[in-house]
Amino acid sequence: MAAPFNDNNPEGATPLDRDELAGLKFAHVTTRGELDHLEQANIQSGMQWLNRTRQTEILSEVFIRTLHKRLFGEVWRWAGTFRTTEKNIGVDPITIAIELRHLIDDTRYWIDHQTYPPLEIAARFHHRLVYIHPFPNGNGRHARIMADAILTKIYGNPSIDWAGGYDLQSMNERRQVYISALRAADQRDYMPLFSFIGLI
Repeated sequence: MAAPFNDNNPEGATPLDRDELAGLKFAHVTTRGELDHLEQANIQSGMQWLNRTRQTEILSEVFIRTLHKRLFGEVWRWAGTFRTTEKNIGVDPITIAIELRHLIDDTRYWIDHQTYPPLEIAARFHHRLVYIHPFPNGNGRHARIMADAILTKIYGNPSIDWAGGYDLQSMNERRQVYISALRAADQRDYMPLFSFIGLI
């Protein structure tokens, strides 16, 4: 069963191992297209929950995990739980909780001390969350939604137009620019990411 889901992954996508694939709730799903369709429906449901929730304390491990479960929990049994295996991206699994705590603390500091403008805080948060890669899958989508939640729920600002008319889950020019911007940010060059989201 593993092969169809890990074949033809878009650049930057995280391959799933056998144990993670065993967490799929729908045994009849065998293709990447079917999986994408299920996940997109779940994400829409999760977004409805996010828009309805009155919870304002979004900078916490509990909220970050809860949001992932809301976005992917109808498809994956492990949704909302940290990964336990090494991936092609991300920190060592045993340091995920520690790195996430550092990110949360840093972001609260940036907000409290107005270290950066709101859009830049969202971009920096997004990059760091993707870099940590807390979950077996869905990290990019989850991190983009978390960054938007910072803008909409903390600042009352509009969310970021990440897709720019494209599907970021498929390989295209927009996704290539996005992945390149994240890799530049890995090297502490945030300018491509700021340009990508329209900050500069």
